[in-house]
Amino acid sequence: MTDATYPALTQQITRSLAPFRHSQKATMQGFSAMAQASMAEGALSEKHKELIASAIAVSQRCAGCIGFHIKALRRLGTTRAEFEEMLGVAVYMGGGPSLMYAAEALQAWDQFEPAATA
Repeated sequence: MTDATYPALTQQITRSLAPFRHSQKATMQGFSAMAQASMAEGALSEKHKELIASAIAVSQRCAGCIGFHIKALRRLGTTRAEFEEMLGVAVYMGGGPSLMYAAEALQAWDQFEPAATA
C-alpha cells in the first residue's frame, strides 16, 4: 500500500501538475473538458460514473486515480455498501492485482472522511 495518505497524495499530484497545466494549457484544457463532459449527469448519474471510474482505477492499479475518484464518491454521498459492491466488480474483472488495489481503495475511502473533504 502507498505510504502517503490519499488526501496528501491527491494534493501532491495537484501541486506537481501545476507547472504542466501551465506549459501544456491547451492539452490540459482539452482533458478537463473531456472529464467534465464524460462525468456530467445524463442517462447515468455522476455518482454512477464515479463508481465506474473508481472500478477502472482499481483494475488499472492507479493510486492517484483511486484518490481522486474516491474523494468524488465521498462528496457525492456514496455509501460504504455501494463502494464495496463496486470493489467486488473491480476485483472480478481485474483478478488478484485488483484485489490488492481494492485494499488501496478501502484505505482511501477511510482517509476521505466526509468532514475531511468539506
